[in-house]
Amino acid sequence: MIANPAIIPREQKKKRAIKQFKKSVPLYVLLLPSIVLLICFTYIPMYGVIISFKDYSPVLGIWGSPWVGFKHFIQFFNSYQFELTIKNTLSISLYSILIGFPLPIALAILCNQMRDGMFKKTFQVTTYLPHFISTMVMCGMILIFLSPSSGMIANLLELIGIEMPNVLAKPLFFSSIYVWSDVWQHVGWDSIIYLAALSAINPTFYEAATMDGASKMQKIWNIDIPLLLPTAMILLILRAGGILSVGFEKVLLLQNSLNLPGSEVISTYVYKMGLQNFQFSLSTAIGLFNTVVNVIVLLFVNWLSKRLTKTSLL
Repeated sequence: MIANPAIIPREQKKKRAIKQFKKSVPLYVLLLPSIVLLICFTYIPMYGVIISFKDYSPVLGIWGSPWVGFKHFIQFFNSYQFELTIKNTLSISLYSILIGFPLPIALAILCNQMRDGMFKKTFQVTTYLPHFISTMVMCGMILIFLSPSSGMIANLLELIGIEMPNVLAKPLFFSSIYVWSDVWQHVGWDSIIYLAALSAINPTFYEAATMDGASKMQKIWNIDIPLLLPTAMILLILRAGGILSVGFEKVLLLQNSLNLPGSEVISTYVYKMGLQNFQFSLSTAIGLFNTVVNVIVLLFVNWLSKRLTKTSLL
């Protein structure tokens, strides 16, 4: 009896898959703790979003609390804080993307053009180091430097007869303080992935450009930037996905009663509503709204990037 020839490749594929799985078992075992942690601390707690649709009471519990539907979402949308928090969050986030996204690319290209090995290493280490400063220490440094009475900048301005204003008390300056200090702290670290992408470019491209008489700027414009574009677009998509997720700790530590109109963002408002005012359902509803908007923006930017640059996450 002659075996069906279609069955043989199928059996071979099955045996190959089993063999490949057995070979990869140590890798799956290594991955297992991360999967368990992800399920325990990310997926299981997701059932807590039910609180946003209920008048949650710790005594009654999540399932015992009465169902109220979209009451807390409507309460947030109709509140004075809705417009304020959305405006502040978007302004800081878009400002951060506008300034903080292109600068690491420029820094990576600049660093890639350096030929002195010792100077290049010193330059890289100098730009990387601020990344390892904790948020608490960074905010302490900002408060000290920008103090109008005893700050370093105030003392320097005093030497030339200029009195420094209390910039941390002015809502208008908060977004600039947040963004530019964030750029100083992370621009060097963020440039690493672009440096890795530049190092992967085939050297024959540069050799061919040199033979054609291209200048350094022409090589950057016609070789470096086009080949960095896919990496840049992926990182831009990821950043756009967190457009309403402005860093909570830094904002809270730099916030005060005077700059509140310019520093109250969604994350700090959720913290105050949930942990200070004990309005758990309202804070959960705001957090869920924040997450849904981030997902929608992520999918839209991913779709737009796929249409325009043929680069996407999916």
